[in-house]
Amino acid sequence: MIRRATPEDVPALVGLVYDLAEYEKARHECALTDEQLHASLFGPDPKVFAHVAQRDSGGEVLGCAIWFLNYSTWTGTHGIYLEDLYVKPEARGLGLGKALITQLAREAVANGYRRVDWSVLDWNTPSIEFYDALGANPQDEWTGYRLTGEALTRLAAR
Repeated sequence: MIRRATPEDVPALVGLVYDLAEYEKARHECALTDEQLHASLFGPDPKVFAHVAQRDSGGEVLGCAIWFLNYSTWTGTHGIYLEDLYVKPEARGLGLGKALITQLAREAVANGYRRVDWSVLDWNTPSIEFYDALGANPQDEWTGYRLTGEALTRLAAR
């Protein structure tokens, strides 16, 4: 069962984000709190959205897709940027990851969005194979950049 996240799902979502950070060997970088995610998802003007996967209604949250809107000047339309897609190891193989990303595709098509984008670590072979099987195309001609920490502060102070 795939559904939009509710405020009651926030602790489970935060737990899944930490599980994903652990899997990606970056647990030390994760600082998300329940309060932050709740405000982002359910505050007065939400900019972040989430779907959860359960085996059945009322069951344990086994996976999630956390996303936000992006925009393409080339197409003149919004798209979805999938920040996190994660399914607990014990629930993999049940089709939950595919169901979550399928729901995002439906969301995009229903709203006239032209694409769904995400990033994957280059060593994450199982995920790359999963995305390839969906028909997704790697965007290897683009190099991602990130400005954070001291470099961000220094630039902002100019």
